[in-house]
Amino acid sequence: MSDIRELVALNLRRLRRERSMTQTDLAFRAEVNRGYVSELESAQYSATVDMLGKLAKALNVAPGALLEQSPKRIKP
Repeated sequence: MSDIRELVALNLRRLRRERSMTQTDLAFRAEVNRGYVSELESAQYSATVDMLGKLAKALNVAPGALLEQSPKRIKP
């Protein structure tokens, strides 16, 4: 994937869903607006490094997980 914004969007959505969180849940935990989470997940905006840190903390993952080229799949 060439566009890092789209990569972050895909990983953010995947990680949130794996944790059975809504956008509202994630926004609350990261202390941001739910609309902003939606815009990040649809690759409308780029997240700052600080925001990646807040989102990663809210998802309980390392910040690098939001930048993985080949997201790790959880086996059932």
